[in-house]
Amino acid sequence: MAFFRNAKQPLGILLYNTRLSTCSRHGYSTWATKGTSFAQSTDTKASKTAYLYWVSRRFNSQAASSAEQMSLIKQLRERTSAPIKDVKASLVDCNWDIEAAQKELRKRGNVLAMKKSSRTATEGLLALAQLEGKAAVIELNCETDFVARNEIFEYLALALAKKALFVQNSSQQIPGVFSFGPECLEDLKLNLDHPKISGETTIQNAVTEVAAMMGENIKLRRGVVMSTSSHGVVSAYLHRCPQPGLGRIAGILSLEVENEISQLDALQKVGSELAMHIVAAKPLFLTKELVTSDVLNNEREILKSQAISTGKSPMAIEKMVDGRLRKYFEEVVFMEQKYFLNDSLSIKGLKRGYQKVETFKVSLALKLCTQ
Repeated sequence: MAFFRNAKQPLGILLYNTRLSTCSRHGYSTWATKGTSFAQSTDTKASKTAYLYWVSRRFNSQAASSAEQMSLIKQLRERTSAPIKDVKASLVDCNWDIEAAQKELRKRGNVLAMKKSSRTATEGLLALAQLEGKAAVIELNCETDFVARNEIFEYLALALAKKALFVQNSSQQIPGVFSFGPECLEDLKLNLDHPKISGETTIQNAVTEVAAMMGENIKLRRGVVMSTSSHGVVSAYLHRCPQPGLGRIAGILSLEVENEISQLDALQKVGSELAMHIVAAKPLFLTKELVTSDVLNNEREILKSQAISTGKSPMAIEKMVDGRLRKYFEEVVFMEQKYFLNDSLSIKGLKRGYQKVETFKVSLALKLCTQ
């Protein structure tokens, strides 16, 4: 019962009583001993008060130190987005020097990022950047959708797209469009201005640093730049768009007119709707003439096999194959498809005098999507 009564006393009192009890074993009087004089009792009370003050200061000092450490952990966590256990370990190793700890954490993070580089990254975003007569789309991949929605990941994707606008290659196979891999961007300088990632660095180092922050494999997969002549516009549409300039599916095309553009706004509106059509209708070819002979022969063989199974005459079979081939073109060829906003019109028919815009030509059209 005595133990439980003592348990209700403050921690400082218990420590004090323990100390006094220890002293009593060495022949000293305690304030609780019977027969103690008033003077002894007064001295004991003064000693008790002084000891409690010492205990209080000691515990307050420890609490303040702990609060400062928690503040440093929070600051470094906000700066780097690294896991808390790594943040604390780095601060402890660097004797709670936040600048040294941040540098050490980045070193550790780069090592971890390299170890994760072999892991599969199938999530991510497409980022779009546009200038007058030019548009660039890049694909940045990560491992999970959670990271794809992270603000640092999104910021990096947009920064890479803006940088891709200035990538040029004279050996492009199709005039007006340049498709490239990550090696074209990795060594370029990138000036970042974000609370958690800033300064001038190479694109490769920026991707590695963000991978270290996120704890996942992050990689720049590919990109494409499309441009047009002075008599045209490049239009784009992003589907599943978390914020402007980002999405999971992109439609992009180049429209050109024979003469000087007189109604630019109207042409851009047509371009935006056609870019949306690309995402919805999923064309594989721009025109019938661009359908490869291998694809055409393979499709004709399949359709002919289906027609023969009906048991009709050879002449009827040929007519059936031709009819089904026209239907196939309407499904996969952009210019032959039915306009998704008005299925009474084909894209080929739409381009003549639509919305008071003079006759235009679709010179390029692409659909991109994340893995």
